[in-house]
Amino acid sequence: MRRFVTIALAVLATAHLACSPQPAAAAVVVTDITGRTVTLPRPAERVLLAEGRQIIALSLLDPKPVDFMAAWLGDFRRNDSESYAQYRQKFPEIDQVPVLGIGSDGTFPVERAIEIKPDVAVLGVGFAPGGRANDVARQLEAAGIPVVFTDFFVAPFEHTVASVRILGRVIGRDERANEFAAFYEQHMTRIAEHVARTAGPRPRVLLETHAGVTDCCYAPGAGNIGRFVAFAGGDSISASVTPGPTAQLSLEYVISTNPDVYIGTGGAHLRASGGLVIGPGFDAATIRDRLAAVVARPGFAGLNAVRNGRVYGLFHNIIATPLNVVAAEALARWINPQTAPDLDPGATIAELNTRFLAVPLQGVYWIDQK
Repeated sequence: MRRFVTIALAVLATAHLACSPQPAAAAVVVTDITGRTVTLPRPAERVLLAEGRQIIALSLLDPKPVDFMAAWLGDFRRNDSESYAQYRQKFPEIDQVPVLGIGSDGTFPVERAIEIKPDVAVLGVGFAPGGRANDVARQLEAAGIPVVFTDFFVAPFEHTVASVRILGRVIGRDERANEFAAFYEQHMTRIAEHVARTAGPRPRVLLETHAGVTDCCYAPGAGNIGRFVAFAGGDSISASVTPGPTAQLSLEYVISTNPDVYIGTGGAHLRASGGLVIGPGFDAATIRDRLAAVVARPGFAGLNAVRNGRVYGLFHNIIATPLNVVAAEALARWINPQTAPDLDPGATIAELNTRFLAVPLQGVYWIDQK
């Protein structure tokens, strides 16, 4: 129980990194996830998103998120084309937002970003001091563009709520951010309480990211999205053998560990390769057909998870957003069906759609093989 309470407390404690609300006309002072204090003369009206998927966070905070976008990177449009289509349907003007392309060598287009003159640049932790591209922030700040760092992927339990609060502060939507923070904390604490009541050994779980029909198996380590398995009460078979964030597991290793639960992640980006498609734009029958093909690979038929029908699919891109609470609920239900049957990710999505999201979640975001 201590393990789950500790994680839940981490979510609560880091939720208050941003300062308390202040008048919209006043200067904006915000502390980002790296502990840097950044001052803006007023709430930002033109925001550069260095991670395009952060439009989802903006969508939680304002009914017209595209109005705030001065420019963004193309990852959301490229990697989550069906979700992008939903945003485009409601906000056709999204096509006019400048897309900053990453160079072939992985470099960020700093000069183009400076030309656009955003009120603030919101960067992921990869651009933070010590990160692989930390010089980007230095150059932007030297040009007079304030920079704040957020994170929904590297340390989601510590940074998700804090990052929403930071974005809310930056655009003058503190109250809205506080409302979402309360919603998120309530749901995550409830999951932790359910899992803490689980007795006996933890089920062994294979979480295969970007699940395909070829080689086995791309899986997370103990950090970032791999932590959701532990939080949901599972024992990830990849956590102890993966020193970095991800690794390629051999089929022999998977067979030897014989997971009790199989969870594959996927999305529209796997459509052409035959991998698991799931999320907006795909019906349940199509998703189940793809999921069946994934676990029909050689060696899978004998796994406990497959033999016992504990095979599930999850929309990958929901994990690296503030909507990761939905993924946490789904995993807890699958891993601990006896103690967490009343966790309802469908009801959670309905509440998110009603209370927060400018563009509602519409589609199949998690599924079982049955």
